[in-house]
Amino acid sequence: MINLRTPLQASVFFILCLVASVVLAQNAPLPTSPTYITVNGKPIPKARADLLASTMPPAQKPRDAEAMRKALGDELVRRELAAQEAVKRGLDNRPDVQAQIDMAVQNVLGNAYFSEYLRANPVSDELIRREYESIRSTLGNREYKVRHILLVSAADAQAIIDRLAKGEKFVDLAKQSQDRSSKDIGGDLGWINAATYVKPFSEATVKLQKGAHTLKPVQSEFGWHVIQLDDVRELKVPTLAEVKPQLVQHLQQQIIERHLADLRAKAKIE
Repeated sequence: MINLRTPLQASVFFILCLVASVVLAQNAPLPTSPTYITVNGKPIPKARADLLASTMPPAQKPRDAEAMRKALGDELVRRELAAQEAVKRGLDNRPDVQAQIDMAVQNVLGNAYFSEYLRANPVSDELIRREYESIRSTLGNREYKVRHILLVSAADAQAIIDRLAKGEKFVDLAKQSQDRSSKDIGGDLGWINAATYVKPFSEATVKLQKGAHTLKPVQSEFGWHVIQLDDVRELKVPTLAEVKPQLVQHLQQQIIERHLADLRAKAKIE
């Protein structure tokens, strides 16, 4: 699939449970937490049950409190038994397992640190508003219904243009496109916002009249395009309220990346 556009929860949680069990087996100190269930004399903290519950999809959560407790207990027992057997067999001492444990611990600590950092450095409403206005200003006020045929060379693209001039249909010639995602549907890319596509493709699209195609091959990083514009309509821009969660996530990622760059600049890396 040609992408012209410019973060295994269950497995991860299971690994983290194994990590917790191995760390416990190695007598590492843990914060005090009430015991939820005991397996072969080893107490499983309630905090782990709470974490497991938080990862369960709502549709899979039993409505009855006692059923929920049993479900969590059964799953914690299953995971603890597997972890204990792994420790008995010395698997926790294997280099590859140690590497996975180290990475899981590193991920947990990193996520905890960044969560704390973002709480101390929240995204302001003013920053969200400015980001929204900046993005909206780049989108323009139109959407374009576009088809394209992607070729490997300018000569191949020009040959398609010549055949179009002789009356052959774009949807038929699109079967020769290198874009597997659109070649069997007449090259149809659907409704697009030109600003979100690579620059050569975008510039060529906005210059076309409805119903026309490019008269010269258009080169992008993906190859050579022949583009046809089927229709144009006014762009309906989502409101700030509709996209605020995505904007917050985007801005938080920027905050983290800047902080990481600062930490890296101060670190001694050899």
